[in-house]
Amino acid sequence: MSFHQDKQIEIINKIEGQIKNNSLQATVVVPVADFAEDKRICLTSVHFPKTQFTDSISRNIINPLKAIFPNAYYYEPSSLHLTIKNIKTICDPPTFTPHDVETAKNVLNQVLSSHTRFNIYPYRLLLFKNNLALMSTTDEELDKIILHLDTELKISGIADNKQYINDKYFFSNMTVARFSATPNDLFREKVEEISASLNLPSYSVDSVSLITGNAVMKKLTVHSQVNLKD
Repeated sequence: MSFHQDKQIEIINKIEGQIKNNSLQATVVVPVADFAEDKRICLTSVHFPKTQFTDSISRNIINPLKAIFPNAYYYEPSSLHLTIKNIKTICDPPTFTPHDVETAKNVLNQVLSSHTRFNIYPYRLLLFKNNLALMSTTDEELDKIILHLDTELKISGIADNKQYINDKYFFSNMTVARFSATPNDLFREKVEEISASLNLPSYSVDSVSLITGNAVMKKLTVHSQVNLKD
């Protein structure tokens, strides 16, 4: 494991501590009764993994949890995604304009043309107050992409409005479920069991899509997709 991955794990462990102490400072998605029909829309850049990877997550993580706690909102395989760089968080009405979307598209095309694909390394589940996420360490290229995008988005007048707890050693976070009701103890125990035995392979992120949609990737529009260099 690299120094960069060690630092990512330190930050993830810090987040877990803040969750337990109810002191998490990062921006969170406030629950709603019906996530699929949620009218709050974001502008963000994501990667939609290939079917083989998302099917494995559904089979090994989502389906066993759904059998225990069906009241959560579980992501469909086609909606599972890795957020690369947020631009505008979900809101109704949206906090961005069609012009902002076009500006973001130009920024992504410019920035990502100089960056290469990178690997993520899934290693655990992390239970937040309102959602469950698959956490992965990554190659250092993710930091380079995020910081480059952050700089150019600010210059272009559409700075990211999300609050983070760290400004480097960014990691991969894939939300697999969201809660409108508090999960039961059996669910929590199953999360710990699955996390302890997690054995997902590394995955190569080779493209980034600019999208608008709600938190569970409904009301979705893909505005562009940029392939990363080999």
